[in-house]
Amino acid sequence: MHNPCLPEDPLELDPVIQSGAIHAALEGIVTIDEAMHIVMINPAAQRMFGRPAAQVLGQDLSVLIPGALRELHTAHVQAFMASGVVERPMRALGPLAGLRADGSEFPLEAAICQVEASSKLGGHRYFTTMLRDLSNEHKLAAQIDQINRRMRALFDLLPVAIWITEGEAVVYANKACARLFGAAQRESLTGQSIYALLHPTTHELVREKVAHALASEEEVLAMHGKIARRDGSSRDVEMVVAALPDHSRTLVQIVIYDITKQTHERRALLESKRTLRELAASLVDTREEERRRIARELHDELGQQLTALKLELSALEGIETPCIPSARTQSMIQMVDDTVAATRRISMDLRPLMLDDLGLSAAIEWLAQETERRSGLQVTLRCDPLPDLLPQKVLTALYRIVQEALTNIVRHANATRVVIAMAHTGSFIELRVEDNGAGFPDQPQRVPGKSFGLIGIRERVLMLGGELSLGNLPGGGASMVVKLPLSGADDAQGDS
Repeated sequence: MHNPCLPEDPLELDPVIQSGAIHAALEGIVTIDEAMHIVMINPAAQRMFGRPAAQVLGQDLSVLIPGALRELHTAHVQAFMASGVVERPMRALGPLAGLRADGSEFPLEAAICQVEASSKLGGHRYFTTMLRDLSNEHKLAAQIDQINRRMRALFDLLPVAIWITEGEAVVYANKACARLFGAAQRESLTGQSIYALLHPTTHELVREKVAHALASEEEVLAMHGKIARRDGSSRDVEMVVAALPDHSRTLVQIVIYDITKQTHERRALLESKRTLRELAASLVDTREEERRRIARELHDELGQQLTALKLELSALEGIETPCIPSARTQSMIQMVDDTVAATRRISMDLRPLMLDDLGLSAAIEWLAQETERRSGLQVTLRCDPLPDLLPQKVLTALYRIVQEALTNIVRHANATRVVIAMAHTGSFIELRVEDNGAGFPDQPQRVPGKSFGLIGIRERVLMLGGELSLGNLPGGGASMVVKLPLSGADDAQGDS
């Protein structure tokens, strides 16, 4: 039956209603008359509902609405027609749905507006509804929600603490984070300021790192700090700060590693190393003192006794007796001379008395001469005048370092020349030993495990708070530079 409110051809409406823009629109557009009959449906809406125009034109709008929503939708449209309002979004209805030709429902978003027809169509009012299919958006939202749930589940399984902050507020914390802070539920951390959870000594550094991370999204920053647990205790942590890619540039991810145990172990290790170094220094002191005592006894007591014995034998040398022939007396005198020489050599090897009596320069000069005599190595000395009150520990350490360096060069370097230079620069004594031998391996700073001579040199330098540098010379050969602080010696009268 023909509806008198409709034109003879529903598609022949006012050009505004039937414009090409409407037909080309990507959104669905449906126009109804005051009786809520469909008078126009554009191609996008036809595809949306799965219905061709011929199937819906002239039909009641309810054919496009699921049965459960028809009464509510009809009431809303009628209220809009009576209101005189030109346009209105239909969000107030709550979730909207459309009905496809196959009977399936789909979510949609709609807005309705009033259109005045031209006088040649009787001046009727028409109402156009703009429709947008939300199916893909809902699917995408569901996928995103599923991904978010999976990511949260993954983060919750991680053994390290992770939180995400926006500004200063925590917007996400995983279960490991709750355990680290001593919170019963991770949700209890959400919304709190990160600075309420961090130790006050860490605040300034964290602010600096967060600001830097937000300024450069690709940079990952690491830092050490402390956190404040719920029970009032604190934990040493390492934090890795990185900005998350968001448009507002306010989201920051912070990964927190609890390093309290490692910190305590490191401190215990450092304390153990300090104790061992003190023990090593004490052993060196004891050994050096024992060497000094033995060297002094060999020189003063045994040497004097041997000298007196030689004098007695010399007095007998001119007396011919049947019991002691003169040749035998001369042999005994020669044996005494050899013993005296051996005693002096042993005494000097233990500790040259001239180090205590004449000073470091004289002792090193004697050591250089002895090295040249025994090995044929050419030794050049360039020693500046040293302070008169050089601490005994520094004197002994420098002598032993030169002694060990020359021994290593003779044994391993295949060198023919060596230069020993010593200078006083401010509060440091600098010792430099260079040779023209084979040089150190590719990594001279790594002291070989079996090179106890270099280990001994390094330990002596460290015990006095000095610096040791090993390297190779451009033209070949090795270089060792030692810097010892004068103020680093604890006792000017002690030994190292």
